[in-house]
Amino acid sequence: MPAPVQFSTFRNQIGGIPVIELTRQFGTPAYVYDAATIVERINDLRAFDSIRFAQKACSNLAILDLARRNGVLVDAVSAGEIRRALAAGYAPHGDPPPIVYTADVFDREALELVVKHRLHVNCGSPDMIDQLGERNTGESGNNITLRLNPGFGHGHSRKTNTGGEQSKHGIWHEQLDDCLLRAQRQGLCVTELHMHIGSGTDLEHLRQVCGAMQHAALQVGASVTAISAGGGLPVPYREGESYVDLAAYFSLWDTVRRQLAESFGHGVRLEIEPGRYLVAESGYLITEIRAVKKSGNNTFYLVDAGFNNLIRPSMYGSYHPISIAPASGKVESRPEQDVVVGGPLCESGDIFTQEEGGVVCTRKLPVANVGDFLILEVAGAYGFVMGSNYNSKPLAPEILVSAGRPHLIRARQTFEDLIRGESIPHDTQ
Repeated sequence: MPAPVQFSTFRNQIGGIPVIELTRQFGTPAYVYDAATIVERINDLRAFDSIRFAQKACSNLAILDLARRNGVLVDAVSAGEIRRALAAGYAPHGDPPPIVYTADVFDREALELVVKHRLHVNCGSPDMIDQLGERNTGESGNNITLRLNPGFGHGHSRKTNTGGEQSKHGIWHEQLDDCLLRAQRQGLCVTELHMHIGSGTDLEHLRQVCGAMQHAALQVGASVTAISAGGGLPVPYREGESYVDLAAYFSLWDTVRRQLAESFGHGVRLEIEPGRYLVAESGYLITEIRAVKKSGNNTFYLVDAGFNNLIRPSMYGSYHPISIAPASGKVESRPEQDVVVGGPLCESGDIFTQEEGGVVCTRKLPVANVGDFLILEVAGAYGFVMGSNYNSKPLAPEILVSAGRPHLIRARQTFEDLIRGESIPHDTQ
């Protein structure tokens, strides 16, 4: 069980490499991931029979390869993520399935790839069962997973709540019998159930999920050979926050698994599907302070990264630890002051220190100057992957630090990359 984290407002290294050296080599803004942290979080979950990475959290090929080499399976929610998993070396099928396509819809490209590569599917809508069944030739495999919405949800934000009647995710629990009939008509067999009610799950809500999973599995019957606990494992972002009790978390799910195995007369595999838990703490967004300005009573640090690089504060009001790395590269004693941290975008919401609803807040940080570096921490999950080219800003590079060495795993986007595919028609007025 990891110890509670203490966050410092000064940082001079990441993965043993000085921040100043990383900025000299790769510039700013830049995402840096510490491979050792990812492996540590993977090892935290070894009690589960299988760990499946929700790659939507951080889908760089090098991160997927690192997960694969450490025995982690992968989840794909789009055609692009299927292609990424294959490119990172995942086999298309096996036992348990190395790649599972999990979604609430099949777009046409995703369905073609699922059929072509005979991928296992986690169906989140009744229509998916019929659409897969119509393309099923027997070679594509007859086993499927159903993702169920148990009728309730939980999340750190309403936008991350994936259960209840206002969520688009999963098959409504009252439709389970209908879906079993659909699967039977299509020659498909439900062998696994999946429940995920949102990120930030606590143990009290988990007990409800476990009870709902057990009830649903018994309703399906002995064809069930695996259950998935989903993801949503929280990580600390603030001082005073703690990790979930993983031993208690596992025990709740293991109890359900054992009871189902006894009822069915065969073993039941227990899977977990973390995304944020594996990668969040590994990631840092290094920025450079480009302006320090006063606006009334507020002091602003304006940096060269914006919500085009890290949208979580603007979208959810998410809190990220922030630290300063002096441009000198030295650890300096500086007084602290209350500041607002903002980016370069022509958008009032481009503020990293805000609460949900857009309420601008201050953060107590060391006095800093133009040219110092400001680091947004615990930024490895839903950071780069939710980036955009707003204001025609290029995507930042990604760097993986492994065994004390930095590796460029994605080059900084160029202007030529930015306009590739665009054209000006020459026969218009």
